[in-house]
Amino acid sequence: MIQIKPILSYFSLALFVALISCSGGQKKTEQTETSVKETTPKVEVNAEAKLLLKTLNEMGDYANSRDFPSLIKPSSVYEDLDGNIHIVDLRNEDAFDDGHIKGAVRVDFIDLPAYFTNDIKPFEYDKIVVVCYSGQISSYATSLLRLAGYGNVYAMRWGMSGWNKDFAEDAWLANVSSDFQDQLETEEHEKAPLADFPKLNTGKSSGDEILQQRINSLFAAGYSDALVHADDVFEEPGDYYTINYDRRDKYESGHIPGAIRYKPGVTLGIVSEMQTIPVDEEVVLYCNTGHNSGFATAYLRLFGYNAKTLTFGNNAFMYDKMKEEESTLSWLPFTEAEIQDYPYVLN
Repeated sequence: MIQIKPILSYFSLALFVALISCSGGQKKTEQTETSVKETTPKVEVNAEAKLLLKTLNEMGDYANSRDFPSLIKPSSVYEDLDGNIHIVDLRNEDAFDDGHIKGAVRVDFIDLPAYFTNDIKPFEYDKIVVVCYSGQISSYATSLLRLAGYGNVYAMRWGMSGWNKDFAEDAWLANVSSDFQDQLETEEHEKAPLADFPKLNTGKSSGDEILQQRINSLFAAGYSDALVHADDVFEEPGDYYTINYDRRDKYESGHIPGAIRYKPGVTLGIVSEMQTIPVDEEVVLYCNTGHNSGFATAYLRLFGYNAKTLTFGNNAFMYDKMKEEESTLSWLPFTEAEIQDYPYVLN
């Protein structure tokens, strides 16, 4: 017994040292991992992009405000028709002549900056509502106008498709589809490595000047290049850097092959997030309906990204799935319930 005590004491001491060593080793690993994260090199943002970011932030950081995206329901427009409201219709002349909201003025997309500067006094109205066929073009236009400083502009959700069924037949009702829902995947994909923002090369020396030049150039370029259709994306998904701009549970339920999830509200204007969007690839954004992604696309194109919004969003390729999971995942499938029976006038 006298000989056993030293042995037990020695064993206890060895065990204590081992435990201390293990504990210390774990802390060292944690410290090393933290150190690696903290020392990950940042990528410097080019001068013009910095100035543009600063100017937008000083204007109120619209992309991260409650007003983003600035959508308004057809029912709200109808209720305000006798109020201090101005409606701008972006459809072509034939479509406008076949029927439009009473009091609406037709303006071509490329003419919007001149119209707001020379033809109206925008801030005399409580609301300026931009409408189109389905809400896709008007969402993109409204985002640019808001970024230009017009804080009372709204896009009408669903476009004229939500106003009357006569307009929905060739727009929303003709474009909902389930053609590609069997090609969806659930694998999560990583964002691209950090890189600089696109070089804008405006030659301007102030954020205000850069903003004005970029807004004007995007309107002058029209909207066609800012739109992409589901057929094109699913035909060659590897040709695009596809951004799922929605909630995680919706992303995990099934997304376009290769799509990366970017969280709404913590992407636009956040330098470290935007720096993971490649400057040398076609970037496709999609959401439930194409409305939110239209607003986000305008913001990214303002900074020079080759971004496009997928028209009609998930409705364009997984419509049946959306209807099946509507109650559990809060999808927004377009149905005839969204279509009002509001009156319109002819020219």
